[in-house]
Amino acid sequence: MKRLLSIGTLAISLGLLGGCSLFGKDKDKPAVLEAGIPSTGAVRLAWSSKGDSVNFPLGIATTGDRFVVAGDDGSLHALNATDGREAWRAHAGSKLTAGVGSDGRFAAVVNRDNQVITFDGGKRLWAKALPTPVVAPPLVAGERVFVLTIDRQVLAFDALDGRKIWEYRRAGDALTLAKPGVLVAFKDTLVAGQGARLVGLDPVSGQLRWEATVAQPRGTNEVERLADLVGPALRVGDLICARAFQFAVGCVNAERGSSLWNRNAGGTQGVGGDAQIIVGADASDRISAWKLSNGDLAWSADQFIRRRLVEPVVIGKQVLVADYEGQVHVLDRETGKTVQRVATDGSPAVAAARVGTTALIATRNGGVFAFQAAQ
Repeated sequence: MKRLLSIGTLAISLGLLGGCSLFGKDKDKPAVLEAGIPSTGAVRLAWSSKGDSVNFPLGIATTGDRFVVAGDDGSLHALNATDGREAWRAHAGSKLTAGVGSDGRFAAVVNRDNQVITFDGGKRLWAKALPTPVVAPPLVAGERVFVLTIDRQVLAFDALDGRKIWEYRRAGDALTLAKPGVLVAFKDTLVAGQGARLVGLDPVSGQLRWEATVAQPRGTNEVERLADLVGPALRVGDLICARAFQFAVGCVNAERGSSLWNRNAGGTQGVGGDAQIIVGADASDRISAWKLSNGDLAWSADQFIRRRLVEPVVIGKQVLVADYEGQVHVLDRETGKTVQRVATDGSPAVAAARVGTTALIATRNGGVFAFQAAQ
């Protein structure tokens, strides 16, 4: 446990040092926003919401036609994607370190006592202690709750009673990154990030089915070789695409369990996209779009350098990305040019997600803002 805590602390320290350097010198100040960008046009604000007790949203789960948002104070809210109407709310009874995963019925979070807590339609069911710290949102699928720990152990619990079904542990890397990793469902396979690799697991037994490399770590020491996969990942058809910290963005064919392509593009945030492109910002917040089929560069945009962007979301013909001032930037999906800018509540954007044609941006102050393509 001491070794694990030292690993987590080092990884977090690296991220904080990188963030501090963004504003340390004049040359490292955030890019000035482009003048003359309209506030209306390509997308419209469909609805917004702010829960009284939601501070610093930890993440957004998407399921069916709903968003489920969890705040660090332990609150959960299920919101209809079309109109923002609240379907249910719940409270974990303590502050959270990871959240939230949901399949539409069950929802799961992890609290600061390192317990995974599961709800059924807003009603608390059970809580179970975890062996090592967790920062990644749980995954809920097939009446099971899957948890990825900071040392990349995967645990499976029965969603109804909390019984532990299996655990998957492999020889890990010397260092792991204290950021949410990759944990997604693909047909009848659970896909998890393990260092710079994706592995496919049998969700019933936890047996390894395949593994595929997203990046090839290189360097002379453990810090330089740190290449953990960073969530959220993008799933489109048979492909799962993810970012390997410091090194690359790549896609894996989850049906065959084989690597498709990767491109040098280090960064600390996850990726978004659609059936044609995958989009992500690098460590300096330069945004790149790659063709999903072969990894060829479609475009690159540098108008948001050092603006602390969250992961992009693609809806229709637009790419939405939000920054540290709560500004939502709308880019043309084909060129990367800015076509619109919309202000939220002035606090940093902390998460983004999409349900169908609705994109949701969550801010540090607990605001959630839903955008849809303008008619």
